[in-house]
Amino acid sequence: MLQPPVPDPTALDAARRLIDSARCVVALTGAGMSTESGIPDFRGPRGVWTKNPAAEKQSTIVHYLADPEVRKAAWRARLDSPAWTAEPNAGHRALVALERRGKLHALVTQNIDELHQRAGQSSRLVIEVHGSMRRVMCWQCGRRAPMGEALARVRAGEEDPHCLECGGILKSDTISFGQALVPEVIDRAMTAAAEADLLIAIGTTLQVHPVAGMVPLAARTGAGIVIVNEQPTVMDEMADAVIREPIGEVLAALCGEGEA
Repeated sequence: MLQPPVPDPTALDAARRLIDSARCVVALTGAGMSTESGIPDFRGPRGVWTKNPAAEKQSTIVHYLADPEVRKAAWRARLDSPAWTAEPNAGHRALVALERRGKLHALVTQNIDELHQRAGQSSRLVIEVHGSMRRVMCWQCGRRAPMGEALARVRAGEEDPHCLECGGILKSDTISFGQALVPEVIDRAMTAAAEADLLIAIGTTLQVHPVAGMVPLAARTGAGIVIVNEQPTVMDEMADAVIREPIGEVLAALCGEGEA
């Protein structure tokens, strides 16, 4: 049986000192941020694609656009997503507390669930590099609308709803494999990293680029680096503090009231 990670008070103290002394903190969050809210990651031991490798096609733009059966499966999966009933966890609330302390400069997230905003994070600080599953967009005309409107049509019997304006293919307003990232969004994320005096990477293995490049960029410009992830990452050696414990518990301890 796997043993739980042993708390490292030295790393916790180092991270807390870095946060308390920082004036411009940038957080980067990945799928691990939301697992404590009941939203599984993709490639972890209990991940969506680990359990069902065929589901990866639903997130690959070439398959999604070309195959109606893939789209139908994707719409069924959207209906059943645990994200609709998930609530922000202690980690999300801790980053809100960091904002209230006046320290949080930007929050760059790879997640598409909007749990940061639902926790009370200011939308102006949140940079969604992979979009939001709570919006739907038309691949042909670009029209965007709340996802709930399309899901209501699926519940009413439409297996593959199309755009009501132009008849085009609808998909979640998220970045699929093979789909280009939005340059302006990535530029904003990288600019924030360059401006930070502390970058905290949370719940991400730091393997997805270009966003993972925020860590070495921040390090090159002199920022402190804290990594909070239950598993090792490829950039642990760059960090001033590495903490491998439950994310919500750690962030609650690190980001609450401290020196302003």
